[in-house]
Amino acid sequence: MARQTSRTKQPNRVRGEDPQRGFEPDPGADWRHFEELRLSPFLEAALEEFGAHGYHGGSVRAIANRVGVTLPTLYYHHGSKQDLLVTLLMGSMRDILVRCHRALAEAGDRPEDQVAQVVECFTLYMAHRRRLAFLDGEVRNLEPENRERYIALRNELTVMLRRVVDDGVARGVFGTPYPTEAVRAVVSMCQAVAVWFRPEGPLTEAEVAQRFVALALDTLASGQRGKRSVQKP
Repeated sequence: MARQTSRTKQPNRVRGEDPQRGFEPDPGADWRHFEELRLSPFLEAALEEFGAHGYHGGSVRAIANRVGVTLPTLYYHHGSKQDLLVTLLMGSMRDILVRCHRALAEAGDRPEDQVAQVVECFTLYMAHRRRLAFLDGEVRNLEPENRERYIALRNELTVMLRRVVDDGVARGVFGTPYPTEAVRAVVSMCQAVAVWFRPEGPLTEAEVAQRFVALALDTLASGQRGKRSVQKP
């Protein structure tokens, strides 16, 4: 009888979206507060590599070199370059949604205040977490299943805002005849902040958010155009 050799069974690793593997949304209740980003060395290195060279231009070997580990060590924690990208994107989007849900819950019953809070929250995230938010442009490089899951998660924010706007239109608060297009315009406007905002520029994160709240209410043809001030952090 042939002798059987025993092999140590490797634990199954959940890949692509486990926040315990380095990305953890801010646990604090204040959605306006942004602490220093806490990423594992692997995710921080991947974020730097993708930011500098793009997903296709970045290499797993370069990421491992940034951390100072071997390729097998990196692959033990993250199974692939795709895994690193998915973890960053999904973790970032979950953080946005947690914050926006908190902002909406604190806004009260008036649709104009609800829109203002969500837009302020979204804009603040794009400014404070612009390195992560900028990765949204790499969605085209996600594998089909990963892309589908990420887009479904990202669409939750649009759905959240659309429900508020529809309620505001029904109650006569918003006068736009094009609520679908208006919501798309507001979301796209906020997302673009990650592209152009710089902390050394003439406006702070809070000032940008205040202006974008006014722009969003203008887009929705609200009677509160530009009248609502944003709380400073």
